[in-house]
Amino acid sequence: MKKFGFFILLFCTLNSFAQDSTYTREIMNTLASKAFWGRGYTKHGMKKAASYLTDAYQKIGLLPMGTAYKQTFNFPVNTFPGKMMVTINGKKLVPGKDFIINNESPGIKQKARLKQIDSLNYQATSSLIISLKDKLTWSVATEIGDLTTIQLNKKSFTAIPKEISADIENEFIPNFQAANICGWVKGTTYPDSLLIITAHYDHLGGMGADTYFPGANDNAAGVATLLSLAKYYAANPQPYSIGFICFAAEEAGLLGSAYFVENPLVPLSKIKFLLNLDLVGTGEAGMTVVNASVYPKAFAQLNEINNEHHYISKINPRGKAANSDHYFFTEKGVPAFFIYTQGGPTAYHDIYDKPETLPLTKYKDLFKLIVGFNRKLME
Repeated sequence: MKKFGFFILLFCTLNSFAQDSTYTREIMNTLASKAFWGRGYTKHGMKKAASYLTDAYQKIGLLPMGTAYKQTFNFPVNTFPGKMMVTINGKKLVPGKDFIINNESPGIKQKARLKQIDSLNYQATSSLIISLKDKLTWSVATEIGDLTTIQLNKKSFTAIPKEISADIENEFIPNFQAANICGWVKGTTYPDSLLIITAHYDHLGGMGADTYFPGANDNAAGVATLLSLAKYYAANPQPYSIGFICFAAEEAGLLGSAYFVENPLVPLSKIKFLLNLDLVGTGEAGMTVVNASVYPKAFAQLNEINNEHHYISKINPRGKAANSDHYFFTEKGVPAFFIYTQGGPTAYHDIYDKPETLPLTKYKDLFKLIVGFNRKLME
């Protein structure tokens, strides 16, 4: 009867934490707000996000993973902090909506006639190219090129582009400072054995002085889910220690996780499994697990739990892929899954990835699935 009572208490506690979607949405809304400016490289967006997460770790009661929560590192990055003006045929364009600048482009100030190269590309000058796109998606560059390329949204034009005027400012930063945010809950029985939950908190930042990329699904939702799990485990310590890492510079090439793996704050050999959360704000159409075929036993355990409780409609297996922060851990022999959900809004790396349009459809069920899976790993 005591054992039965324990499981009833555990279920009630788990359910209450999973139902706390208000906390999760508040975190997501805050991280994706204008104040954090896309958690990137201008207006101190990433730095503000790092401080916010450090405060959240302290409030939850996580222990620092090392001497401090922040693990700092440096890398080069090309940024666009100021002027971002483009007109086509005399019409002023809206950054993010009508055009984007390729991330490795140098700044430029030119006015020129356009020469058509093919149906999608135009030459302005030897240093300026125009390209028509069905969808505008931005990213981050750690180097600067010789050619400025401006991508135009095809939907913004009814006439053929004939003339361009551009005034764009870039700033290359050779040693941009970022920080991984790392904390943990000490295990009650096997403190030297760790399960790790990760999510990258950086996004694309801003393009010019007035346009930023909110990054609600990518990856404010993943960080919010991580913090919700951290709250649960801080209140309910487990036999194993549970670590929580919010990585910086994922969008710049998985740089934060690469740095951690080369400079680990805990022995990598002590990590029994790692779950990486990225793009988890939906779930109507199920979810995908990267590395499912690499770790078939763990994937079978995950499905066993899901089949019993019907949390997620479908769990799709995927093989090895270098597409998020789990990758370098796997390369060092740490078992890891990268989980992302499907369905709902399709905004990605654009100005439309907003918190108000992200439903967090399967947050509660994903929360319960992760807790159940971690419990299975500790058996």
